[in-house]
Amino acid sequence: MHFLPEKLDDYVVAHSEEEPQLLQQLTRETYQKILQPIMLSGPYQGRVLSMISKLINPESVLEIGTFTGYSTLCLAEGLQKKGTIHTIDINEELEDFQRKYFDMSGYGKQITQHIGNALEIIPNINETFDLVFIDADKPNYSNYFHLIIDKLKSGGVILSDNVLWHGKVVEKFNPKDISTKAVLDYNTLLKNDPRVETVVLPIRDGLTISRKL
Repeated sequence: MHFLPEKLDDYVVAHSEEEPQLLQQLTRETYQKILQPIMLSGPYQGRVLSMISKLINPESVLEIGTFTGYSTLCLAEGLQKKGTIHTIDINEELEDFQRKYFDMSGYGKQITQHIGNALEIIPNINETFDLVFIDADKPNYSNYFHLIIDKLKSGGVILSDNVLWHGKVVEKFNPKDISTKAVLDYNTLLKNDPRVETVVLPIRDGLTISRKL
């Protein structure tokens, strides 16, 4: 979803960093072989994730929702030399696809894949994180927040994707729409929780930056 007029959006993209060749290849193969390729972060948002990661220069990153690994590799661009990423996805069929591109990137040894239910996996990762990216099933966004907030270092950042949810957050609410309600509740949580300060960016489908105080 784009919030800017098409011409202005094209200008923004044209004057931002270009997508690395490996990620172009990953995108092509995702569209050729994987269902719901629209779940990719995409080149512009990918450059945003890369820039934020480079600014933070994290030692440790947690990603909830790997898909084919596009956003993982964007976040890896800002890692410290001995930094690590733990990335979680419920779809075991994507594990080999992800690993192929992780190893091709040169970040392979720094990326640990977890396959399964993130709600069960996160409590068993005995690390604290500088950066967390949440881009998974919307009904569990608030649950993920509560699981990771105490694992986030002071000054650490949570990035949350799809927080504008195709614009549905400002439309008449359908009580049967579980995902929209979950996003609305999550946005309220981030706004009101005294442990974080939050800014919503109208980038693609909405990206929130929350910093732990």
